[in-house]
Amino acid sequence: MNDTKKAVIYARVSSTKQVSEGSGLGSQETRCREYAKYKSYDVTDVFTDDMSGGVTARPGMNAMLKHLRQNRSEKLVVIIDDISRLARGLEAHLALRTSINDAGGVLESPSIEFGESSDAILVENLLASVAQHQREKNSEQVVNRMRSRLLAGYQVFGRVPGYRYERRAGHGKILVRDEPTASVMVEALEGFAAGRFQTIAEVRRFLEAHPDFPTPAGRLNPSRVRDHLGRVAYAGYVEAPQWDVSLRKGHHEPLISFETHLKIRERLEGRATAPARANLGEDFALRGFVDCGDCGEPLRSCWSKGRNARYPYYLCQTKDCESYGKSIRRDQIEGEFETLLKTLQPSQTLFAVASAMFKDIWEQRMAMAQEIADSVRKDIASAEKQIAKLVERVMGTDSAALASAYETKIKALEVEKVRLTERLGESARPKSTFEDQHRTAMEFLANPWNLWRTERIEDRRAVLKLAFLDRLAYSRNEGFRTAEMDKISLPFRLLGDHCGSRYPMVEPGGIEPPTS
Repeated sequence: MNDTKKAVIYARVSSTKQVSEGSGLGSQETRCREYAKYKSYDVTDVFTDDMSGGVTARPGMNAMLKHLRQNRSEKLVVIIDDISRLARGLEAHLALRTSINDAGGVLESPSIEFGESSDAILVENLLASVAQHQREKNSEQVVNRMRSRLLAGYQVFGRVPGYRYERRAGHGKILVRDEPTASVMVEALEGFAAGRFQTIAEVRRFLEAHPDFPTPAGRLNPSRVRDHLGRVAYAGYVEAPQWDVSLRKGHHEPLISFETHLKIRERLEGRATAPARANLGEDFALRGFVDCGDCGEPLRSCWSKGRNARYPYYLCQTKDCESYGKSIRRDQIEGEFETLLKTLQPSQTLFAVASAMFKDIWEQRMAMAQEIADSVRKDIASAEKQIAKLVERVMGTDSAALASAYETKIKALEVEKVRLTERLGESARPKSTFEDQHRTAMEFLANPWNLWRTERIEDRRAVLKLAFLDRLAYSRNEGFRTAEMDKISLPFRLLGDHCGSRYPMVEPGGIEPPTS
């Protein structure tokens, strides 16, 4: 038994997926153990990798080389199932072959007999070259299949948060909406486009803090967040400039509009913006909307640290103001504002008038939408003519610089054409029916408090914009002043009962004397 030669086994597959879903490593080890048994070798260890055969720096390989060097005196045999398991490239094969020899190992395989003669080395190098050719050919075939799928309008590039891949008849694997992650991603994308999130860091913090967004190890890489924001797949399109696949409509459902995607891309390519302060978020809903009743400057907000907790306050920071530095509890000012908001309820009679007005406005908007659609069609036709002319110029020029300039212009026109086509679709069909729009508008007019109490910052900002014409003034001693009622928006002033006789409705007979 002391004369029994010792051996180690090295096995490799190309990807982690092959480890979890296949049996490649297990079958390689089994065949190598059968060979070791036939040769009466004592297998002391097994080393594995799940990396491409064109890479030489592998964890399993490095661990095996270290083991060989530590046991150099024993001249350990290294058993591989096939030459392609060592490497799939001639250069990588030669490098690893030399490293194993230098570490004191002896390479053997049940598929090939390694030797030092010129013929044996020739055969070994030929087989390594064949393995490299197979790897490169497989890579070409994968790229060709992926490119064909892209040309047909199917996304092929890995995981897209908010979507999952699902097999469907006639499509194969296709992206489908994956809730609740999709809704979280929509909020992040639209928030960045609208400026709610000023920087990528703010988007990252939002996603990391959201319980419905999958975050590996609790952290997201900023570059990965940037990549997600710029994905055209979220707008329902696919492209791959590196494979000459131009922008085209995908088969999957979009999460955002193409217009929103262009805004995101413009912001990503623009200048860096300083991150928003923490107290500009949901903690202080009225920040920037309420002025100091003494000086007229906007009230600021802050968190004050107490003995056992932190407390939220609004305050005036204008040095010459009588109320400078005097804090107002957040619960006090926001509570009084909510009381004011609850009074904005119209009478039943005037509510019916508003409903009829909404119907008239809807019909006017639909007529306007038709005019817009006709104008957009003309713009699309103009863009197509320009693209056709530029293509002719590209075909007819011998200058590489001119051809590149023409191609850049063509790509810009293609993007504009996509944007116009999407706008045409939106103008041709309303996002919702008249009944849905009417119900939503009437529910808001009936009681804006219902929208405010959702506590979503977007809903609260919408209430502030729709229910009031300007910022309100707040006095520490008086609260919201009566004069501030003039800042209530026109629909609520016309429909409300709280205004008394200050805004009387015109009598049915009109304001002119009746004629005979």
